[in-house]
Amino acid sequence: MQIPLAKKLRFRDVLLCHRTLLAVYILLAIVASVQLVLVGTHNSSEGNTYTDYNNYVIFRQSYFHLVAGKNIYGLFPAEQWDLYKYSPTFALIMGLFARLPDVIGLGIWNLLNALALFIAIRMLPLGRSQMSMLLWFVLLELLTSMQNAQSNGLMAGLLVAAFACMERKKAGLAALWIVAATFIKVYGAVGFCLFLFYPDKIKFCLYAAIWTLVFLDLPLLVMPVHTLAWQYQKWMAMMKEDQSASYGLSVMGWLHSWFGISSGKPFVSIIGIVLFLLPFVRWQLYKDYSYKLLMLASMLIWVIIFNHKAESSTYVIAVTGVGIWYFLGYQADIQVKKWRKILVFLVFIFTCLSPTDIFPPAVIHNFFVPYTIKAIPCIVVWCVVWLELMTIKKASRDLSQTHLPVVG
Repeated sequence: MQIPLAKKLRFRDVLLCHRTLLAVYILLAIVASVQLVLVGTHNSSEGNTYTDYNNYVIFRQSYFHLVAGKNIYGLFPAEQWDLYKYSPTFALIMGLFARLPDVIGLGIWNLLNALALFIAIRMLPLGRSQMSMLLWFVLLELLTSMQNAQSNGLMAGLLVAAFACMERKKAGLAALWIVAATFIKVYGAVGFCLFLFYPDKIKFCLYAAIWTLVFLDLPLLVMPVHTLAWQYQKWMAMMKEDQSASYGLSVMGWLHSWFGISSGKPFVSIIGIVLFLLPFVRWQLYKDYSYKLLMLASMLIWVIIFNHKAESSTYVIAVTGVGIWYFLGYQADIQVKKWRKILVFLVFIFTCLSPTDIFPPAVIHNFFVPYTIKAIPCIVVWCVVWLELMTIKKASRDLSQTHLPVVG
């Protein structure tokens, strides 16, 4: 029995409606949070009790450690597994959640991550259907991040929102989002490269300096200057030690797992930085819409695949970049070639679905994990994005004026 065309169109309209997507994003954030709380606790080999939302526990406890004057970057095995690795300011801000019951605090935290990414993508100068398809495309990776109570949805949202605010000539807000991202995870500072594409560079730099001072000094509300300086010293020391800790789901992880290359991490990082910066020499394209969106896509993918600490839950950032690259083709009214569709399909199968129950545990643990399979499709897409950035020609029309949505 065939479904009438009118009904098919109505069903598609419902799926692409921003209200439908908003409801789905909110629902998944709540479900992921409740699921994590209901799973309960488990004991480690050392006899300590941990939850499945250990990352949120680390964030929450960092606030109490901060106000108590403890080294927030120290080990607290009786409370949490792993170290706190964010800024003192982020620890202070987590005080908004810390005193709430976990099921409520975790729910609000995951909602913040989901809504940040939802709103940021809705701000992009893409057509409504392209925005909606992009939101569906990144949803599974966002769920993976929320099921780990991570901050990656928020990170992706802040970087995308910074780009969208620059498109709207709101330098102050753009600077705020980039500084906020940097004080969550230091690699958020890569967003500062976006200011090159826009006027009012001095204005942007002034706003960035002001917001940086505000974020640096915010913990002074609960501690003296010398204690805050000590916390920043501990943060720098921890990040320095962290540099050699792992290979991650990254280019270096791929080289290590496939070819046995266990040295040369700084060399790989330098090559990655040079390749990332090289398209910036095409200054004559700085006002071109397609070039700028490709640079945004490149930045979101690059910051993960060249990150030695990249893990499965961070890939919502890279997948957002892949989606922007892919749906930009639709926005430009070009014929999307079959090989591009195949690449995006591979990203969805081997990046988005690889940590799910779609694949047997034996395949995940014996193939996907040891061979960093999750990273490889994104590495390939970034290479394609880089080649397009180096060969793109100026668009015949300014696509940024075709659709600049007002979020509502």
